[in-house]
Amino acid sequence: MIRKKKVLFVINTISKAGAEVSLLAMLKALDPSKYDIDLFVLVNEGELFCEVPANVRILNRGYCEESVLDEKGKSYLKKYTALSALSRFSVIKNLPYMVKNFNIMRKRGNIRADRLLWRMISDGAPRGKRIYDLAVAYLEGGSTYYVADHVEALHKIAFVHVDYTRAGYTRALDLDSYDAFEKIYTVSEDVRRTFLTVYPEYDSKTFVMSNMIDQQGIRQKIEEGTGFTDEFDGLRILTVSRLHPQKGVDMAVKAAEYLKRDGLKFRWYVLGDGQDRDILKEEIRASDLEDVFRIEGAADNPYPFMAQCDIYVQPSRFEGKSVAIEEALTAGAFVIATDVSGSKEQINDGETGVLCQPSPEGIYKAVSRAAEDEELRKKCSKAASEIIYDNSKQINVLTDILKD
Repeated sequence: MIRKKKVLFVINTISKAGAEVSLLAMLKALDPSKYDIDLFVLVNEGELFCEVPANVRILNRGYCEESVLDEKGKSYLKKYTALSALSRFSVIKNLPYMVKNFNIMRKRGNIRADRLLWRMISDGAPRGKRIYDLAVAYLEGGSTYYVADHVEALHKIAFVHVDYTRAGYTRALDLDSYDAFEKIYTVSEDVRRTFLTVYPEYDSKTFVMSNMIDQQGIRQKIEEGTGFTDEFDGLRILTVSRLHPQKGVDMAVKAAEYLKRDGLKFRWYVLGDGQDRDILKEEIRASDLEDVFRIEGAADNPYPFMAQCDIYVQPSRFEGKSVAIEEALTAGAFVIATDVSGSKEQINDGETGVLCQPSPEGIYKAVSRAAEDEELRKKCSKAASEIIYDNSKQINVLTDILKD
């Protein structure tokens, strides 16, 4: 009888975000007859715990199934962070580290509290005694530090999903954590190039591996869902995103102001939540856009909306490689995305979607052009719906590592 390989995945949260959705697709694709899979969620929180495949052992105890973006979730996260700080005297151990990095961030004018706290949370988190054949740090930051420092495994690999420098990570924060990993996988060529500007010595062990997309699951959820119910007969524009400065929804608000000025009949719907919700709502009110720009909150099933919208817009200031774009393409949406890291690898400009400059003016011009060119929208939507994302490469990479 062949022994199952023991595999551990560690991720920071299990919320409705691109990396988390991609991880679920990977967990579903791994053969449970060959792999004994554990999952550990570093901050013990997220609304996607319920979607973890039944064969995957969740190591967390008493976890919270609230989103880290809503009020209950934020309250839980604060309490859990405080407990992590007290566990194993983590806050005392990491105080000099946090002070040093706080001062570095302050001088650069970019203080990122979550980046400062990841190592403290990692050091205070529960630890298991299992020895794994493979341990996977599926996100940068906390999960990477945890796997590097507190997991025993024959092989360790790490994933990088973001534009490393723009996301606020530095060597001073990482403390040589990436030395512990046999291989490092970035989600796009652009992300790899940026990562290697920080870690040029890892060139030979850093590779590109795209996010996994569960196309069959997306199409099934399109059929199961409802989508728009407001009976609006104008142009429907959709964005699915966290409400965070990185995601550029404020640029979409400004673009909508220009579109309204032009007299376009449209409604722009944003499905998502986050720290900028109140700020964005005030911008919408101040710009007299409440009739055309709607922040609807997070949707359990955004895919019918993607399938039904006339234009899908991803207005990000920076990305690694947006899972939402690939979900929208799978749904057959006409996609406009800002030309940032990873987008060129997802969209063939003018063929499967449209790329635009990451500015309010760039987004406005692209939407205006698309609103007038129905044939372009139809052509791109058809081509998008025919894209096939082959997940076999990602699975083969993992299984090759585990070959005897």
